[in-house]
Amino acid sequence: MTVDERLAALEARMQAAEDELAIIRLLNSYGPMVDSGESEAAADLWVDGGLYDYSGGPAATAPDGLVAAYEGPEHQGLIHAGCSHLTATPHITLHGDRAEALAYSYVARHRDGEWFLYRAAINHWTLVRVDGGWRIEQRTNRLLDGSADARALMRRVLD
Repeated sequence: MTVDERLAALEARMQAAEDELAIIRLLNSYGPMVDSGESEAAADLWVDGGLYDYSGGPAATAPDGLVAAYEGPEHQGLIHAGCSHLTATPHITLHGDRAEALAYSYVARHRDGEWFLYRAAINHWTLVRVDGGWRIEQRTNRLLDGSADARALMRRVLD
């Protein structure tokens, strides 16, 4: 292998590592944004027209549909009582300027001075690189309720 080939391989590996880190940071910024009431900033994690398809609610389209969901009574009730949206470390697959990520997510709730696990789900994201970095194109979220749909989404890690 020539020096130029080695350098090109090293640059490719470095770019992949930087892309994965950027995606992890993007996905992990979601919780603090929605929990602090920063609805517009959270919606900006998606590309315009991006979709959030989640269990327990109608799919929301970015940015307006997401902002409406975050400003709605269910989400506002959660954040005013105290909650924490957590994203586990994702399994990321890069495809050039596109990527997929698969990870668990959890919502912890505060009630009567105690914390409890309120929601556990599996998530599949499709992401795209845009001028400002990585953005979410689609997020599919399914509750871990034993359903075939949730198990099928979990198996995306095998793809």
